[in-house]
Amino acid sequence: MNMVFDAVYYEPDVLNYKLGQMLQHKYAALPWKPIETHNRIVEMTTAANRDFPKLKKHLIIGTRKTHRYVPNQKVSDWLVPYTSSGCSAMCLYCYLVCNYNKCAYLRLFVNREQMLDKLLKKDAAAPVPQTFEIGSNSDLVLENTITDNLLYTIERFAQEGRGSLTFPTKFDMVTPLLSLDHREKIIFRMSMNPQEIITRIELGTSPLSARIRALNDMAEAGYPVGLLIAPVILLPNWKQLYGELIDRLAEELSDKVRKNGFIEIILMTYSFVQNAINTEAFPNAVQLFDRETMTGRGRGKYSYRNPIRAEAEAFLREKLSQRLGSMPILYIS
Repeated sequence: MNMVFDAVYYEPDVLNYKLGQMLQHKYAALPWKPIETHNRIVEMTTAANRDFPKLKKHLIIGTRKTHRYVPNQKVSDWLVPYTSSGCSAMCLYCYLVCNYNKCAYLRLFVNREQMLDKLLKKDAAAPVPQTFEIGSNSDLVLENTITDNLLYTIERFAQEGRGSLTFPTKFDMVTPLLSLDHREKIIFRMSMNPQEIITRIELGTSPLSARIRALNDMAEAGYPVGLLIAPVILLPNWKQLYGELIDRLAEELSDKVRKNGFIEIILMTYSFVQNAINTEAFPNAVQLFDRETMTGRGRGKYSYRNPIRAEAEAFLREKLSQRLGSMPILYIS
C-alpha cells in the first residue's frame, strides 16, 4: 500500500528525535511546513468539506503530549493513545473524522520511547496483567510501513511487558511482523467486511482476500488473533452480503484461526459531521445515513434503531454459529 504525500507539516521539536530525523530524510523531497501544534492547523480546519481527499495527502509530524488511558471492557483493559492518529485511507464512516477536518489526516508522533516507557510502567504496576489497545486512534499496520514503530513496540513489549498489547487493522502488510519474537503478548485483530463494502465504502484499504491471508499468516506465526466484523453496515442487501462473507471466512480461514481466534462485531454508528463531509467530498458515494433504519444517539450521532439492531444481531449469531461455531463472539456492540 503506497502512500503518496504532497507536503509535511511538522512541529520543529520533532527533529530532536531519532524518528523525526529519519522521517526528515525519508521525505526530503517534499515541502516541510513548520506548525505550532499538530492539534490545530488553521488551513486544514478551515478547509471546505469537498477538500477532504486533498487533506489526506498531507503528513503531519509532532509529539504526543497527552497520554490519557481510557478504561475499556472489550478485548482490552485500556485504550491507549499511541504513535499515530488518523489514517491515509478514506473509510466513509470513520469515527476519527471529527470536528470537520481536524482529525482527517495522518499524524505521526515521534516520541514513541516516552509513550512505551509510560505504558510499561503502568503495566508493571498493575495488580494483574493488563491488555492495552494501542490501535484505536489509527491503523498501526499502515503506519508501520512509514515508521517501523510496530517492530520497535512488539519486540520491546515482548521482552519487558507482563500483559498484552492489541491492535486492529484493515491492511495486509504484515510480513515484517511475522518473524518477530512476540512471545504471544501481542493480540492481532483483522477487520473484515464484504468485498462490496470494502470497494465502495472502505476506500484505500486492503481487499478481503489479502486481509484473510494476513490473518492466517499472523496466526501461523504464533500471534493470538481475533476477527472483527466491523462495522456492520446494513445496506438493503446486507443479509446476502454478510451471509456470503461468513461463508467465505469459514472456507478460507486457517485451522489455527478457527480454533484459537475470537470474534468481535460492531454495528456502524454515523454522525452529522461525516454525512456533511461525504455529501460534499464524495457526492456519488453510497448513502450511509438512512432515516428508516437509524435514529439519533447523542449529539449529532446516529445508530441503527433497536429492532433493526436486534434483527442483525440474531442473523449474525445464527450464521456464525453454523459456519464458525468454534470461534467465540466476545461481544456485539
